[in-house]
Amino acid sequence: MSPFLPTDPLGLDELLTDEDRAVRDTVRGWAADRVLPHIAEWYESGELPGIRDLARELGSIGALGMSLTGYGCAGASAVQYGLACLELEAADSGIRSLVSVQGSLAMYAIWKYGSEEQKQRWLPGMAAGELIGCFGLTEPDVGSDPAAMRTYAKRDGTDWVLTGRKMWITNGSVAAVAVVWAQTDEGIRGFAVPTDSAGFSAPEIKHKWSLRASVTSELVMDDVRLPADAVLPGVTGLKGPLGCLSHARYGIIWGSMGAARASFESALDYARTREQFGKPIGGFQLTQAKLADMALELHKGILLAHHLGRRMDAGTLRPEQISFGKLNNVREAIEICRTARTVLGANGISLEYPVMRHATNLESVLTYEGTVEMHQLVLGKALTGLDAFR
Repeated sequence: MSPFLPTDPLGLDELLTDEDRAVRDTVRGWAADRVLPHIAEWYESGELPGIRDLARELGSIGALGMSLTGYGCAGASAVQYGLACLELEAADSGIRSLVSVQGSLAMYAIWKYGSEEQKQRWLPGMAAGELIGCFGLTEPDVGSDPAAMRTYAKRDGTDWVLTGRKMWITNGSVAAVAVVWAQTDEGIRGFAVPTDSAGFSAPEIKHKWSLRASVTSELVMDDVRLPADAVLPGVTGLKGPLGCLSHARYGIIWGSMGAARASFESALDYARTREQFGKPIGGFQLTQAKLADMALELHKGILLAHHLGRRMDAGTLRPEQISFGKLNNVREAIEICRTARTVLGANGISLEYPVMRHATNLESVLTYEGTVEMHQLVLGKALTGLDAFR
């Protein structure tokens, strides 16, 4: 009988293939070398220096668009992509967001809905990390109801003229291409917008208390003139951006468990060494109860992520199941971080430990790519057959 491992109490590692473990270990090693020694400083200063170098390094290990095929992409399985997201977010949610927006939103939109010319123009450089992409859907006054977006693209001869604003856009200020969704006379369409286009700007958003080690921007389109071939020809309507969001939300299901794991392991290590009343606090019943409850939710969440990953690889994963996973795992990850903070006591608020950083990051992860309420309503509709959105 194999021994009980506090880091893998359910023996979930046995579900992985050798190739799965190799992908996981590669990403974990990169994060340990390139992110963890610096992340507290980056977070405290509210910046992500060297983001272009980080993107190229992530491209060199195959982490960008890794579940896509062709065009320099790794063609990894959904489970392997999920494992990569877990390891990246165990370092910091901002790093996982960089990879998710690049691969699951910007690259996926072009790969899924773009023309062959668009794919050839953008995807190889994005897979290598030489080009960074962003994804413009959310607007200053429109979040959970993207059908009400105000950004508009109108035809002018053979060109399109794009006007509007997008908000809370990861990678926006450093992107070479922005996938922007806009209303048109034909319905909602996606556009691959070179960010050096006249009339396009992407001012960075400052004064954030979450995702501080991440580039977050506003996109401003002031009569941006685009050629006819800038539109993504493969989709019209909300199913385009929502299909991209499903792909990205899947990565969050795994990634949130990375933040939870880092916080749990920090609390476990602390409980073994921090002494009060003459013995380690891990020897007290209340602390052990906290650790047991955190371990339960952490590994149930990883098991759920693994199950959904296998369904995605089999082509049977439904959007409602993605909502199930995102709602559960992010919500439980936040609770794990909060409980871990209580184990660390006052030290829990220090950047010498990762717990408070992960907790504040997860407040953003809870909201973006579908709020709690939206995912509850998705599941409510699936369970009852009744639409409560309107």
